[in-house]
Amino acid sequence: MKKVIVISTSLRAGSNSDMLADKFIAGAEAAGNKVEKISLVGKEIHFCRGCFACSKTGKCAIKDDVNAIMEKVLESDVVVWATPIYYYEMSGQMKTLIDRMNGMYSQDYKFRDVYLLSTAAENDIFVPQRAEAGLTGWIDCYPKSRLAGTVFCGGVNDAREIEGNAKLQVAYEMGKNV
Repeated sequence: MKKVIVISTSLRAGSNSDMLADKFIAGAEAAGNKVEKISLVGKEIHFCRGCFACSKTGKCAIKDDVNAIMEKVLESDVVVWATPIYYYEMSGQMKTLIDRMNGMYSQDYKFRDVYLLSTAAENDIFVPQRAEAGLTGWIDCYPKSRLAGTVFCGGVNDAREIEGNAKLQVAYEMGKNV
């Protein structure tokens, strides 16, 4: 059994990327894994100030929801990021959270596998590439980890369009295999 943390970064409850995350979770739970989902809806996450206090303490000096999320990520075997793609990039709130997790850099971490689930209105193969590159930059700071898989569901503008999409099943199967 693995401990899996799924971070849904869309600020719209029930969003397409959130639905993709839920399918991954269903698969991971069906395989017997312990899964926790963190939605950024309602979370207070400020921008990094570049003060570098985290490099000394392992925690961010800003008092918001980031330190609690960071602790859960450090203790997980698998980290899953779910994001909508805006202007060919991960959501701003995902990038802000990644920047704020700088305090993890000098700490021991359990996660080895990182997954990216993304959705966008456009369906071209290049659409998620920048988001994947940005996430890979974060992963590169944790050399015991790797990008273990991605699911991109393009051509979806609202929830009616993602229901029944084959990529939901792909996310479910990927979750089963974590």
